[in-house]
Amino acid sequence: MMATLPNQEETITLDTFTRGMWKENPVFVMLLGLCPVLAVTNTTMNAIAMGLATLFVLVASSTLVSLLRNVIPKQVRIASYIIIIATFVTIVDYLIQAISLDLYNALGAFIQLIVANCVILGRAEAYASKQKVSTTVINSLGMGIGFTIALLFLGVTRELLGAGTILGVQIFSTSFEPWIVMILPPGGFFVLGAWLLLFEYIKQRKEQDELNSEEVANHGS
Repeated sequence: MMATLPNQEETITLDTFTRGMWKENPVFVMLLGLCPVLAVTNTTMNAIAMGLATLFVLVASSTLVSLLRNVIPKQVRIASYIIIIATFVTIVDYLIQAISLDLYNALGAFIQLIVANCVILGRAEAYASKQKVSTTVINSLGMGIGFTIALLFLGVTRELLGAGTILGVQIFSTSFEPWIVMILPPGGFFVLGAWLLLFEYIKQRKEQDELNSEEVANHGS
């Protein structure tokens, strides 16, 4: 499902910020950036770290693209966007390495692969390059938070069912038998599929409620 992007400068509204959390959630609605979503969400900490790293790169790169939108030649815009994104990814890579080597090793190559994350490059090309800085920052924050929330949902679910813990804190009793598959690669697909089903169910219920409300209003008039 593709998001509806404005062809001209957008007026800042609450929807500018919130659409990335629900209506245009990068993971649960647009199904973007699924490689890190499936790969690093075997623990809550990994999910939070990857989400925050992506959020920083998304906001920083989109802001710079918006600032330079009238300067970057159209012929080299994609290459320029990639260079901008790679610069901020390198900053994040060194920061995580300095903060925690264990976390850095757990995330592995997926930190560097943020450069190729279609959420970030897509927003740079389709949104930041057409919008003013203030609008871009607000929208990028919403999209980044939406992506982080999605990773957090998967990370919490997989760690809880796969190890009985959240952030390493034991939640279930010692008699709980962990579902080891949840912290293995297939678990990512199972949990993502379950969350997608839930979001689609909620979406359909909301649409049905709106349809019923319109029918009641029409009958009343």
